[in-house]
Amino acid sequence: MTLSKLRAEWAPNVTRDLLAGTVVALALIPEAIAFSIIAGVDPKVGLYASFCIAVITAIAGGRPAMISAATGATALVMVTLVKEHGVGYLFAATILTGVLQLLASVLRLGDLMRFVSRSVVTGFVNALAILIFLAQLPELIGHGWQVYAMVAVGLAIIYLLPRMTKAIPSPLVAIVLLTAFSMIIGLKLHSVGDMGQLPHELPVFALPQVPFTFETLQILLPYALTLTMVGLLESLMTAAIIDEMTDSTSNKNRECAGQGLANITSGFFGGMAGCAMIGQSVINVSSGGRGRLSCLWAGIFLLFLIVVLGPWVKQIPMAALVAVMIMVSINTFQWKSARALATNPKSSSVVMLATVVVVVTTHDLAMGVLAGVILSGLFFAQKVSRFFSVTSIMDSSTAVRTYQVTGQIFFATAEAFHNAFDFREDLKGVILDVHSAHFWDITGINALDRVMLKFRHRGLSVEIMGMNEASQTLVDRLAIHDKPGAALPAGAH
Repeated sequence: MTLSKLRAEWAPNVTRDLLAGTVVALALIPEAIAFSIIAGVDPKVGLYASFCIAVITAIAGGRPAMISAATGATALVMVTLVKEHGVGYLFAATILTGVLQLLASVLRLGDLMRFVSRSVVTGFVNALAILIFLAQLPELIGHGWQVYAMVAVGLAIIYLLPRMTKAIPSPLVAIVLLTAFSMIIGLKLHSVGDMGQLPHELPVFALPQVPFTFETLQILLPYALTLTMVGLLESLMTAAIIDEMTDSTSNKNRECAGQGLANITSGFFGGMAGCAMIGQSVINVSSGGRGRLSCLWAGIFLLFLIVVLGPWVKQIPMAALVAVMIMVSINTFQWKSARALATNPKSSSVVMLATVVVVVTTHDLAMGVLAGVILSGLFFAQKVSRFFSVTSIMDSSTAVRTYQVTGQIFFATAEAFHNAFDFREDLKGVILDVHSAHFWDITGINALDRVMLKFRHRGLSVEIMGMNEASQTLVDRLAIHDKPGAALPAGAH
């Protein structure tokens, strides 16, 4: 890699990356503490995890400027494990998760992102924007008018300051000014220090305190598999979103490896499993972060804040961070997708809305994306099946009927393909012209077998013309009609 490419990847603008990373570090603290509480562990577990994961993914990940740390999606998976087996098993599960994510990288599972439709990605983004906003409500409702005023002022600073200058990220200015105002006036607002105790020491390397037995592996594996799926799904979806925001591309398989190395490191240094965070990633990009330096600095500065500047960090009012997260929610939501509901194809709108509804109601990102992908596949299969047809021409001089097949033969069209033939017609021969057709799966091949064997059972000669190479390869491997002794099953005549 040349020096210019290295500079472009790591720090296209050093000042902007450092400032953006500073904003992210401040926003990470309360979330890491909150996720630790969700998982039922000490706040330092989430904070150490955020430090380790941010630093390692900055170096080894496949998406510059994307922020990874401890997340709520992974914390929810760990609740039962911690409650039933203790924090040692949490660290071991985190390490195993990292190993499985490295395996996913070797198997190139990141390439599967191309099967996720645009509608699913849009639904995922909109659902996360809604969840980010809903997560701020507990910090707003019931905390007095002063909190609403502080949030309003914070949003005003965030949106109005860029009109005058973009030298310093407006979210950082909002956090600093609101914190200073709160300290000078002496407002008794809910602050970062109320979220939980900040650690005073650096994380240290240690092996998880668990028995190294097959029974332990049986306990850990189900949790690690779930964490692997949830972590990679959220990371790869977030990478796709940041790709679009920055008009650039990223290496999805390298991202799988980066997430794996980060979680292995986190587990050995007393942290929980994590993944990419769309909220913090949007903060980073919106604040001007574009290189790996912003993510690296976010992790390093986070550790500096909690270990060295803890007494000051504790006094940051949550209202200031709520203002930043509301900005993230507003900026993340794809507003044009709501306007396009009336003009987009109905199938695309249904997929997008279904993804949003499932994610918001279940708070399960994997479930929402899975629902969207399944719906996309069903709609696609239905659409492709409409272009399938079978026509025929009869040569009366030879009593041979030629069937011309057009379209894709797979599970959705296999039955229609079989039913298009008249097996009782008095003929001497049949020709299947498949120049304009393609066989895709075992269901389609099975339908071809039934057609061929039924015609032969009635004593007709059958010839297939024009089969393309890919279809022929599938037929050679899966079909039975061209094998010795092939016959219809009893009762299928």
